[in-house]
Amino acid sequence: MSGPLNSLKVLDFSTLLPGPFASLMLADMGAEVLRVESPGRADMVRMLPPHVDGVSTSHAYLNRNKDSIGLNLKTPEAQAIVRGLIAEYDIVIEQFRPGVMDKLGVGYEALKAVNPQLIYVSISGYGQTGPYRDRAGHDINYLALSGLASYTGRRASGPVPPGVQVADVAGGSLHAVAGLLAAVIHRQQTGEGQHVDISMTDCVFSLNAMAGAACLAAGEEPALESTLLNGGSFYDYYQTRDGRWMAVGSLEPQFMQQLCALLGCPELAAKGLSPLMADRALVKETLTQAFAGEDFAHWQERFSGIDACVEPVLNLSEAVEHPQLRARGLVQPVPLPGTDRSQQQMACPIMFGSGLAAPRHIGKQVGEDTLQVLRGLGLSEAQIEGLRAAGAISL
Repeated sequence: MSGPLNSLKVLDFSTLLPGPFASLMLADMGAEVLRVESPGRADMVRMLPPHVDGVSTSHAYLNRNKDSIGLNLKTPEAQAIVRGLIAEYDIVIEQFRPGVMDKLGVGYEALKAVNPQLIYVSISGYGQTGPYRDRAGHDINYLALSGLASYTGRRASGPVPPGVQVADVAGGSLHAVAGLLAAVIHRQQTGEGQHVDISMTDCVFSLNAMAGAACLAAGEEPALESTLLNGGSFYDYYQTRDGRWMAVGSLEPQFMQQLCALLGCPELAAKGLSPLMADRALVKETLTQAFAGEDFAHWQERFSGIDACVEPVLNLSEAVEHPQLRARGLVQPVPLPGTDRSQQQMACPIMFGSGLAAPRHIGKQVGEDTLQVLRGLGLSEAQIEGLRAAGAISL
């Protein structure tokens, strides 16, 4: 068992989160991923706490199932190694600002000249074109410019930073995988490779979905707590007596009726989706008072057998133990190289009828596979030693 993407060989130049999360998905699904890492400039993810067995848990997860070659791309010798690899690793993922890979001699045009069927995926904050192409940014900046942050939060306190990096992962990683696989299908049909330009700002802008459609076609501008799904209705989180939270999504009438009946206010069911602000406020205030009257465990037990779209807000440790996630196998042991031990990690969430191979290892050390890769290219031990002496590689 090797996975549906076992025919793909990916050269991954990316660091931090968006690119590595994308190549993690590919590696989990069977692609052979070789990380090209700088021996003198460690990926910040390797330094993020906490560390277990001397390895950052973020790095151990994001870079599992991948190999690592240490190359100093500022040297012509390392650039020549990349060109040698491109004949075999014919998919590239990179995450530098536009033009950086060109300066290093391994941009799309340079590598396309070596392999015209190359698929080259560039993930950046603002894309390869436009006035912001060279501008620095982070997840919170892309959410701000996309419009999404303007209606995500509370009127009393303003926009909130999401608990996960939405622009990085949903914008960058997932769209990069989709674009890459679309390019692979195109190449299978035509023999043509291409450059795939992924802007995290573009992609998170497209996630505005319903609010964006209403704004563009009807001129309806969303604001904080103004829509059905962003806190402008009873669809919201409610605090319990002991400071925990319950999530209420009982939008459809049959669910709203069950919710109100359980809370002892059946007369409010008809007002759940009322267009009148007074009705909406009454429903929300009634639910707020009701949930505040009992502890989290009470509500968790009361709603456990009721199909009303009401669920407890779990912390991560609780989510790991939830019977639904356990039944789906969303946590798995991943071997630590050179030991008989493993580390618990989140599993690939994409389920295939044919299954996926068990994970091989956590993220590796920088350059751990350099020797093996160079020998695979046919280099002699003397040539490899020359590269090391020239500072082109790390072993």
